[in-house]
Amino acid sequence: MTAQLIDGKAIAAKIRAQVAEGVTALVSKTGVRPGLATVLVGDNPASHTYVRMKQKACAEAGIESFGFDLPADIAQEDLEIIVRDLNQRVDVHGILVQLPLPAHLDEQRILSLISLDKDVDGFHPINIGRLAMKGREPGFVAATPAGVIRLLDEMKVPLAGTNAVVLGRSNIVGMPVSLLLVRRDATVTICHSRTHDLPEVIRRADVLIAAVGRAQMVKADWLKRGAVVIDVGTNRIDDPSTKSGSRMVGDVDFEAAKEVAGMITPVPGGVGPMTIAMLLENTLTAATRLAN
Repeated sequence: MTAQLIDGKAIAAKIRAQVAEGVTALVSKTGVRPGLATVLVGDNPASHTYVRMKQKACAEAGIESFGFDLPADIAQEDLEIIVRDLNQRVDVHGILVQLPLPAHLDEQRILSLISLDKDVDGFHPINIGRLAMKGREPGFVAATPAGVIRLLDEMKVPLAGTNAVVLGRSNIVGMPVSLLLVRRDATVTICHSRTHDLPEVIRRADVLIAAVGRAQMVKADWLKRGAVVIDVGTNRIDDPSTKSGSRMVGDVDFEAAKEVAGMITPVPGGVGPMTIAMLLENTLTAATRLAN
C-alpha cells in the first residue's frame, strides 16, 4: 500500500484564492485594505526567507505589507516602541514578530505587547491561554497549528475519538496543535525527549503530527499501518546529487513511511504552504473585525 499524498500546495492555493476574494470584497464594501506588519530582527537567513515569502504572498492576495528590518543589537526598549506604534496604526491589522529573536531580547515581553486584535500569529499569552481553556475561544490560532488542522479537515480525517500523537512540545507547533486536537475530541499523547519507548507510543497513533525538528527521525516501522502522518519538520540534509548539494526533508523518513501510512504530507509541499495561507486568512479576519 502506498499512502495518499496530502497536497498542501493545492489546499493552500485554494485558501489563498479565497482570501484574495475576501480582500476584494472587504475593500469594495468598507474601503479597508488589510495590512500586515512583519518585524524582523537580525540577519538570520531562514527568517529573511520566510519574511520575503510572506510579503510576496500578501501582495498576491491584495494585502498591504509593511516590513521592518531591524539590527540584531536593537535595544529591548526600542523594539517595544515599534510594536506599540504598530498597535496604534489604523492601516496595520496584523503584527508578526518573526521568531526567534536574538537572545538579549525578552521574547515573551514583546509578544505580550502585541494588541490582541492584531495578534495574527496567535502567540500572545492570552490567546494561548484561551486555547487551553474549555469554553474559551482564542482571537487567533497560530498559523502552522491551524494549517495542520485544516489539512486534516480538507482530507476529511475524523478526529473525534482517535489516538493522536504529537511528537514535539514547542510553543510554536507542538503545544498549540495538541490543544487544537483536544478541542476536536481526539485522545492526545505528547511525546518528547524524555518519552519512554517512543517508537511503541507512536505505533499506537491513528494520527501522527511530527514536529520535533530532527531529520527523518520517525522510521516506517514506528508507524501504525494506515496512520495519517502530518510532517511539520523542515530539515536540510546533505545531498551531493542536487545542484545545491543539499535538500529539505521532514521529521519522517518519507520514502519508507509512505509504504505504511494511509495518508502523509510531503516535505516540501505539505504543511509549509499552509502556514502562509493561514497567516493571510488571519490577517483578513483581523481587518474584517476592525472594519466592522
